[in-house]
Amino acid sequence: MSGDRRVRRTRRLIQEALVALILDKGYDAVTVTDIIERADVGRSTFYSHFTDKQDVLLSNLDELTALHRPPADGRPARLLAFSLPMFEHVREQERLVRALLGRRGGGPVYARGEQLLAAVVRDELLGAGARPSAGLDLLVVCVVGAFMGLLRAWLDGETPATPAELDAAFRAAVEPGVCAVLGESRRQQASRSPL
Repeated sequence: MSGDRRVRRTRRLIQEALVALILDKGYDAVTVTDIIERADVGRSTFYSHFTDKQDVLLSNLDELTALHRPPADGRPARLLAFSLPMFEHVREQERLVRALLGRRGGGPVYARGEQLLAAVVRDELLGAGARPSAGLDLLVVCVVGAFMGLLRAWLDGETPATPAELDAAFRAAVEPGVCAVLGESRRQQASRSPL
């Protein structure tokens, strides 16, 4: 087994141990010792990969969010293109996401999830023609809030909606505002263009 493969395997064991422990007893009750014992790794091995339990938690979230970045050219095929694939991925990775963002997860990871999603949304809106502004920043907050609210409701069992139903509700709530801001950005760009 190559060194890279061993590193990935060890990291994955530690990440999975944390997820299982969060689901068993909640994030706040989990200790690094618990993670080490569940993953069956040594303390020095743990600390060669992660600084603490929050680092393990955030690494899971970073990997989840990295899957849903907009295309390299910055132009998604559809406005808010991250939504349906992310809801579908959440359904596929329900155990992980429930541990990270559900009631038993830690507050820091929810805030980190919002930050990561805000970067995805901001990049997508800039790629669709929005201009950097205070208005764009407020729009990103609204879009992220709507998405995270639906996600949290599903994770907490408040709705049995499918990913497609969650995506439809999300789009119905935010697309009109997003389109209005993008239209305004385009009008401002056109008015500044030389004749």
